[in-house]
Amino acid sequence: MNSATGSDDPRDYLVEQSFENYTETDHATWRTLATRQREILKGRIANQFLEGLDRLGIGQEGIPDFRVMNRRLREATGWEVVAVPGLIPDLAFFRLLADRKFPAGFWIRKPEQIDYIEEPDIFHDVFGHVPLIMQPVYADYLEAYGKAGLVAAEHGALKRLARLYWYTVEFGLAQTPDGLRIVGAGIASSPGETIFALESQSPNRVRFDLGRVMRTLYRIDDYQETYFVLDGVEAWPSLDLDRLIPLWQHLEGQDDIKPGDLQPEDDVLAQGDGSYHAAKAKSAA
Repeated sequence: MNSATGSDDPRDYLVEQSFENYTETDHATWRTLATRQREILKGRIANQFLEGLDRLGIGQEGIPDFRVMNRRLREATGWEVVAVPGLIPDLAFFRLLADRKFPAGFWIRKPEQIDYIEEPDIFHDVFGHVPLIMQPVYADYLEAYGKAGLVAAEHGALKRLARLYWYTVEFGLAQTPDGLRIVGAGIASSPGETIFALESQSPNRVRFDLGRVMRTLYRIDDYQETYFVLDGVEAWPSLDLDRLIPLWQHLEGQDDIKPGDLQPEDDVLAQGDGSYHAAKAKSAA
């Protein structure tokens, strides 16, 4: 989720993609990223994601032109991608989602940043996020999330919504007939986390529970210690405000949960051994 200060009016952040300004180096960087990631994702990501890539024409030819991509996206789900210069304030972000507009950075990382950048670029935002927006159920979930965010701001519950976004839209997993699959954009755009999230013995994998997720802290600087697993690729949680507001009130009296901690009531699908983060902590000591 976005985090910045400034105006809450999303119109203050919308810019032109200026597709013609991309250099051949920019397009080559996209091709390197997309070719590598598409190969790694085979057999690991939900089929609907790959279908979305193909239907949108988000491939290995170069950076997508938002004008072309949006025609296909609007026809499928009524959404469009809008260019923004970087992270934007929460309320502006929520208002865009509520209006079925997905904000995406228009710049791309430099070749020497292929493996890691601190702030999401067009590859993360478009390759990682947009393919699933071709799915009506997911598209509706994002819109409902934006509307819920505007209400959460009035109830002091923004941290709850941030955690939900993190553990579903960015780092969600889902059960499918073919096994566990990736549905989160943060995983889908990261070659290392694509493998770690599904195949490492280090993280916990816990069945999704809305209240549990909203209590759980997360890591922004490394792979996740716990992944939450939806019951299916279309099993996005209902964000009915009649349910959310009492839940937020109920959670106010409860402690936050550390990223790697399990709870007695968890439905644990795979208990991690924590070895990855323990080794990192030991080497840093």
